[in-house]
Amino acid sequence: MNNRCMIVIPARLASTRLSEKLLRVAGGKTILRHTWEAASNARIADAVVVAVDDPKLADEVESFGGRFVMTSVDCPSGTDRIAEVAAQFPDFDAFINVQGDEPEIDPDTVDLVGTILINDASADIATIGTPIRSEALLQDPSCVKIVVAAAGGEAAGQSRAGQAATTPTHSQFAGSAIYFSREAVPHCRSGITPETLAMEPPLFWHHLGLYAYRRDFLEWFSNQPPSPLEQSERLEQLRAIEAGKRIVVGRVQSAAPGIDTEADFQAFAERIR
Repeated sequence: MNNRCMIVIPARLASTRLSEKLLRVAGGKTILRHTWEAASNARIADAVVVAVDDPKLADEVESFGGRFVMTSVDCPSGTDRIAEVAAQFPDFDAFINVQGDEPEIDPDTVDLVGTILINDASADIATIGTPIRSEALLQDPSCVKIVVAAAGGEAAGQSRAGQAATTPTHSQFAGSAIYFSREAVPHCRSGITPETLAMEPPLFWHHLGLYAYRRDFLEWFSNQPPSPLEQSERLEQLRAIEAGKRIVVGRVQSAAPGIDTEADFQAFAERIR
């Protein structure tokens, strides 16, 4: 591997809860442009590409000088859309999935997820989690949880020269994912208390939808049918867990809010105003 890394922003025009949300304008820019600009500030990537499924999105990317790849409107997931892009760029080894509706994504977090993957030769995927310190969030099914096997040591290896500014520290490398769920996991037989919520390393983790993948994993994923657990929870990362793939988890202190609803959009517009 030469560890060339590409950020891919899957951009789907249709959206269930907020129509054509990526083309909504706040602060004089579309949501898609805000996300592209934030992702472009990450230092680990050699290229940033928007994976679009509609000419409207392609035109928008061209308007702000970005690079797009047209992908199928029938892709069942963002991972499948990224796999389509990876097939067109054989010179890249790692692909970072930045959701198109996350205009406030932290570039340092993008660097972290890519660095953790590149540094650990045994990892198939890297993703990001943040500790859950609130019982209300823990019980919220819209918050996806990760069960994490705590790291036994520092993240392996060294970052490649000229890319991420630092190698992740032990505090940034949480461990390996065992399971993902919309339920409050792991279950506490003695009940959830302030002490269990405050545990360190954390017991409860909120999964953030940021991923880095190796090329061979994307090739494998795109040729596999949905797995039983994946279909039950409606979480595509469980396809990898059931197949024994290794998912390493980086730790951040808080989550950047994505845009799913009109209220989310209005709140974002107000913040940048």
